[in-house]
Amino acid sequence: MRPALLVALALAAAALPIAAQQPTVAANRTASAPNGTTFRAEDALDVVAMTTADLTDDGRYAAVISTTRRDAFGTDFRHDGDPTYLRVAPARLLVIDTRSGTTTDVFNGKRALRGARWAPDGHRLAVLLFNGDALEPMVWDRTSGRTTTLHLSAGQYVAENSDIRWSADGKDVLVAARTTGWRTAARTTFANMTAGPVFVQSSSDPFLSWDDIRRQGNVRSVVAIDVASGKSRERVPSAMLASFTLAEDGSAISYMQDVQKKTDYDSFNSETSLRVRDSSGVERILNPTTKGMQFAWSDDGRHFAYSNAGRAYVGSIADTSARLIAGAPEPKRGETPDTSKVARDKAALERFSVLRYSPANDAVLLSNKEGLWLADVATGAREKIIAASDSDETLPRVAAQAWSRDGRQLWFTVASRQKWERGILRYDRPTHTLTELAKDGRNYSGLRLSKDGSTMVMSIADGNRPPDLYAANADMSNEHRLAESNPQLASRKIGATELVSYLDADGHGKKAVVFYPADYEKGKAYPTVFEVYEDFFDDNFDVRANVLTGHGYVVVHPSVDFDIGYPGEAWLKGVGAAANKLIEMGVADSARLGLQGQSYGGYATNLLITQTARFKAAVNISGKVDMISFYTDSPRLGVRNVNAAEKTQDRLGATLWAQPQKYVAHSAIMFADRITTPLLLITGGLDSNVPADNTREMYYALRRLGKDVTWVNYMNGGHGGGTASAEDFLDMQRRVLEFYDGKLKAPKSKVTTN
Repeated sequence: MRPALLVALALAAAALPIAAQQPTVAANRTASAPNGTTFRAEDALDVVAMTTADLTDDGRYAAVISTTRRDAFGTDFRHDGDPTYLRVAPARLLVIDTRSGTTTDVFNGKRALRGARWAPDGHRLAVLLFNGDALEPMVWDRTSGRTTTLHLSAGQYVAENSDIRWSADGKDVLVAARTTGWRTAARTTFANMTAGPVFVQSSSDPFLSWDDIRRQGNVRSVVAIDVASGKSRERVPSAMLASFTLAEDGSAISYMQDVQKKTDYDSFNSETSLRVRDSSGVERILNPTTKGMQFAWSDDGRHFAYSNAGRAYVGSIADTSARLIAGAPEPKRGETPDTSKVARDKAALERFSVLRYSPANDAVLLSNKEGLWLADVATGAREKIIAASDSDETLPRVAAQAWSRDGRQLWFTVASRQKWERGILRYDRPTHTLTELAKDGRNYSGLRLSKDGSTMVMSIADGNRPPDLYAANADMSNEHRLAESNPQLASRKIGATELVSYLDADGHGKKAVVFYPADYEKGKAYPTVFEVYEDFFDDNFDVRANVLTGHGYVVVHPSVDFDIGYPGEAWLKGVGAAANKLIEMGVADSARLGLQGQSYGGYATNLLITQTARFKAAVNISGKVDMISFYTDSPRLGVRNVNAAEKTQDRLGATLWAQPQKYVAHSAIMFADRITTPLLLITGGLDSNVPADNTREMYYALRRLGKDVTWVNYMNGGHGGGTASAEDFLDMQRRVLEFYDGKLKAPKSKVTTN
């Protein structure tokens, strides 16, 4: 970890002058009941999340799935990696009239269900219901309120990873299916891999065993069920189908078929080929490999665009070749590339990613380093419509949300990178005009536009509040709330949030989100917990932060910068500087600082306390402590942990044997003797992501070294510790609060979660 440099960085962060930091602080935001009680862990169990599953073509009715945290418990984590295991959480299926707000509870209560799709006529809704053994397609008639259960042929059942769709004429419901014989064989294989009596693996096998069984989850057929007659027919025979696209006119189905030959350690995703099968059963290969490609399909299911190596192409299922519409021409054989800086800079601007294909089949939405572009399919002519860049903090974050059926208008959500200023933009292609439809501090997400272009449905949330469901006209006029997701929280006092700017130890401008107790008194220094991960910005509703602020803590989400090969320094540079800022503001008590994180954040927490003693309590939830053993200790994830360490989240940039010193330097267990911070370790005994045995290494090391450490292992829990039941969840929250109270508050107090 380059100890001398890290000490210098820590001292530099602590010595940053007040004048040099020049904070830009957003106004505090409050939205709480003045006379209510503060938010408690019990409240978190019943926070409702509403998701718009589908919208009728005329925009009149929205199908909404309503769930709570309490509903999500019950997963048997022993089945991680089992392609036959099906856990479907209970939920309410609601149909909401977007004009009047009238709500119909389809099943008059919670049912174990998945997905919901409107038929083209807008009168029938298809959904998958769990019958205790498998999913079953069911159709609900909005007019009569009657339901019809559909059945597959004998020996078939709906695949565990299936969704549900309608044919364009509304006659058929389509699902992915498997045979009961496949299920029996897969269950036998999984049982042998987990219980034996003998499980043999060999380097001569083309696939890692867990990688192979994961791929077996793609074995499916596509079946169409005639709703009127109940008869089913196979549209695509059983194969390793990663995904499929139905042509709107019903003439063909396109699908990605897994063609991986052996385990690929450089990619966590399987290699597929793009194929199409017409209504008569004739199959053609459109592209023998889609490796490295990112696809976007037109609404008609017959046209597509994809990006590969910075180039964008368009094609159709009628052809076997695609046409370049953006990006540098492919190099000719024998051509010597120009590697000058001017050429490299120019090439960087000519690298595009495909985002969406116009429903009118006349344009493709692209992105590059400069922003979002529209490329004409016929001519390839490009027009930059929104300036946006991940490397330019002055430009907003922009996300495409909808495209009108006639191809004339596009909708985007937009958010400033400097302050909590968010909204919705609409771009009009004929006039080349970008219009601001909404601009305020609220969070906008999940925008859906009806096919006739008349109605939008979206989720909108005030800062640190669960989102509610809204509807509006396409120009955002007549905005009105369809459903208040959590009226019970009106009686809970939830503190303000604030966006704080600061400089990290390298002098880079960063942001931190601060959550205040509901009764926060300005000028009073509070015990403060820093929740770490990577970058934070938005003030989204945060259960863990609100439980802590409800008990008198300030919670801070700091942001960090990473350098490939040296990720461990990032948290010292960023979190330390954020702590300095909060102390300087008079918010945080320098003698009562806590630190915590989950998963990658738990790893960061444990690594950080090997480098600094300024935190008086730390909580690591499901975070690895030994990068070396983590490299291969999660077999059920296949090559995920290897790929993460070398190429993605862990950012070490090398294999274990190429740069072993990096793996040592980024393993907190190697520096356990330096830890002076009291540490609470929380794991899930059945966590296949970060196995509890990895964290156990830290417990035994610190115990032997005479350090203050507690290890709580939820035996039935998965990733996140207390995830198996409501009781485990509440127990975990209580233990964290008691731990912080004992280390950061005086005198010690008995904590209850009532």
